[in-house]
Amino acid sequence: MIAVDRGRYTCVLPDTPDDGAVTAMRARELGRKSVVVGDRVSLVGDVSGADGALARIVRIVERRSALRRTADDDENTAEGRHERVVVANADQLVIVSALADPPPRTGFIDRCLVAAYDAGIEPLLCLTKADLAGPDQVVGYYAELELPYVLVRPDSDLDALRTLLAGRVSVLVGHSGVGKSTLVNRLVPDALRTVGVVSAIGRGRHTSTSAVALRLPRTPDADGDPGWIVDTPGVRSFGLAHVSAESLLHGFPDLVEGTVDCPPNCPHTPDEADCALDAWVATGKADQRRLASYRRLLASRSGDGDPREPERNPGDPLAGS
Repeated sequence: MIAVDRGRYTCVLPDTPDDGAVTAMRARELGRKSVVVGDRVSLVGDVSGADGALARIVRIVERRSALRRTADDDENTAEGRHERVVVANADQLVIVSALADPPPRTGFIDRCLVAAYDAGIEPLLCLTKADLAGPDQVVGYYAELELPYVLVRPDSDLDALRTLLAGRVSVLVGHSGVGKSTLVNRLVPDALRTVGVVSAIGRGRHTSTSAVALRLPRTPDADGDPGWIVDTPGVRSFGLAHVSAESLLHGFPDLVEGTVDCPPNCPHTPDEADCALDAWVATGKADQRRLASYRRLLASRSGDGDPREPERNPGDPLAGS
């Protein structure tokens, strides 16, 4: 399933020319099960893809991964802290961050990393606007994680990025202004046309709250599946209330070893006198900013912090003012 718009689902059939699009609706027997972009489904009815044809989704294949977020970024919403699946069956989360204008927000990147590890998918850091600033500070900040990254400039050929996307379903996330839309349009020159076709099929329009999957075009010098990208213009942050405290720590592998000397059931909060993480950082075994980010996410997850605050680490020169 590649798109959803006002109760109409756009699906592509395997082994068909140009991945012919089929419009479908949910069958009643699915009950309240959600169908999201990336889901593999079983269809019945008219799957011709002809104008006016409508199939039915009768089964959702078991998901091998599910990228989730908790809708806790606005406590005034009717759904409150409701957990939702953003994309199913993704292999990779591509975190798009500019190196300048706007400056990188490591707090946002940290949230994305936790979401990726929790979903069991691989993270990739895509650093744009590399013509305006160097990557050393950002890369150094995540050095202990050995986080894979790729640099993108306005004049770069994107070959390195295409290689990392090939054969995979990759979800792209990023704040406004980091160049994600430009990147999508460079990777898929027909992206705007494709979204228009999907919207026409759904008799609606692709809005800023909708995800859409786009097949990457084949290149003459590359064999095999070029992969898919999922553009998620509505996902600007990840509420993490659905992630356990233990799983949250997995997003900070540079801190994990430091918890060995913590007392049982240590909450790792600043007011826990026996927490070993402060000593771990004080001896230079981890970056103080990483500990501050982890504790801020803990507070946000428990409802003690404001998840709507800017995704910046206090005192972090990478994040700007």
